[in-house]
Amino acid sequence: MLRFDIITIFPAMFAQVLDESILKRGQEKKKIAIKVHDLRDFTLDKHRKVDDRPFGGGPGMVMMPQPFFAAVKKIKGRRKAKVILTSPSGEPLTQKKAKQLAKLKDIILLCGHYEGVDERVQSKLADETISIGDYVLTGGELAAMVIVDCVARLVPGVLGKAASLKDESFEGNLLEYPQYTRPADFQGMKVPKELLTGHHQDIEHWRQAQSMVRTKKSRPDLLRKAA
Repeated sequence: MLRFDIITIFPAMFAQVLDESILKRGQEKKKIAIKVHDLRDFTLDKHRKVDDRPFGGGPGMVMMPQPFFAAVKKIKGRRKAKVILTSPSGEPLTQKKAKQLAKLKDIILLCGHYEGVDERVQSKLADETISIGDYVLTGGELAAMVIVDCVARLVPGVLGKAASLKDESFEGNLLEYPQYTRPADFQGMKVPKELLTGHHQDIEHWRQAQSMVRTKKSRPDLLRKAA
């Protein structure tokens, strides 16, 4: 079982995401466990303050190191958990990285906010820093949700059928082929005839070709890797 511990100042944001669909079923089947912790519970400040002005000046507030260090120490205990900070300056989240994380037993996710987190959290406390894209969010909560969802579905037993993962986008550095369902003719838009033949080899060839076409159009950088 893979356990996620999420440290955040907005714990209420997570309930609707973590308690629905595949993540909910994964927890019910005890394939994954997810617990959300309020960072403010670990501050020494009587007003539950977790941020302060940045040294050197500048706009906004920076999250202090003390609550993060205290939270990780308490939550981690003697476990060998991987501590991950969510940040735009981190390593990009990829399917390859998600597969690596899915093999772990314990992951602690730190959600930054405001103008960022004290550098000592990233350099001394976190084992890794991960970004979900080249853009900036108001906080790390959404990034943590993406990481949990992306990684959890790769844990054996979380998805109903392991075969569902075989032909997904980014497997083999190709995007997934187009999918169709009934009706075969919808308002004049017809399903490709190759999918209606029932000939498995022809269908597989069509899907491979379409994966190449779609990848070349949308993500040529992936196609170079696939080649």
